[in-house]
Amino acid sequence: MPRTPASLSDRPAVLLQTLLPKRALTAFLGRAAGAQGGAATTAVIRWFIRRYGVDMREAADPDASHYATFNEFFTRALRHGARPLAASDLLCPVDGAISQCGAIDGDRIFQAKGHHYSTRALVGGDAQLAARFADGHFATLYLSPKDYHRIHMPCAARLMRMIHVPGDLYSVNPATAAAVPGLFARNERVVCCFDAAFGPFVLVLVGATIVGSMATVWHGVVNPPRPGRVREWRYEDRELRLGRGDEMGRFLLGSTVVLLFPSLPKLRFDPAWAAGGAIRLGQAMATFER
Repeated sequence: MPRTPASLSDRPAVLLQTLLPKRALTAFLGRAAGAQGGAATTAVIRWFIRRYGVDMREAADPDASHYATFNEFFTRALRHGARPLAASDLLCPVDGAISQCGAIDGDRIFQAKGHHYSTRALVGGDAQLAARFADGHFATLYLSPKDYHRIHMPCAARLMRMIHVPGDLYSVNPATAAAVPGLFARNERVVCCFDAAFGPFVLVLVGATIVGSMATVWHGVVNPPRPGRVREWRYEDRELRLGRGDEMGRFLLGSTVVLLFPSLPKLRFDPAWAAGGAIRLGQAMATFER
């Protein structure tokens, strides 16, 4: 799949990412985040909580010293009732911020001013899969370091396929999204394909610098390994169903989720949804007008 060269922006952080050995750095930090370091691990976790303003009152276990590894802390569960589910057809699947959302223009998804990428590139080059979302709808949701990092289902659905697409490991923060063409379709990603009552939809977990791995509830850790080629799992012969609001996966360190929906004239994103807005798991994301 051809890649568009990244813009050498005047933003020093983006230029630095172009020069850094991102894959080696990610592998090293991924191993460190999974190591049991005792008091040192607890100290790092407490520093992280202070640095990023993590609200541990929402955690099922708010005591930083109870997490044996940084990854255990980062993928911490929420306390019961912390995220009630809205009465909406489609729920927000994560805590974070809206990068962009709206209509897909043919096969073009809006990334940032001056930047688009194609649905085909996002899903790993499968033209037939991408065609199901022509002129459909998308939402790109950014998870910052302080956020809850498990991903949940926007609606009840049956799992059909999972595709691991190798790629770069740029940061996915707003500054990088504004500077690197096709960012979400060039970073490593896991494409999860579902069938719901309204039709197909795709939920894509996009990797980033220092994202040690991505995991799903039906498979476990998807990466590593990173063999450098597209890998695919088919589930059509199995009844793998997930309920509305169920956990479907998690990031071991933060990243972005991209959702694709088909062309549904009655789908309307919540009026409060706009680029840059804060979001929480379980809030109303979209409805089908009746």
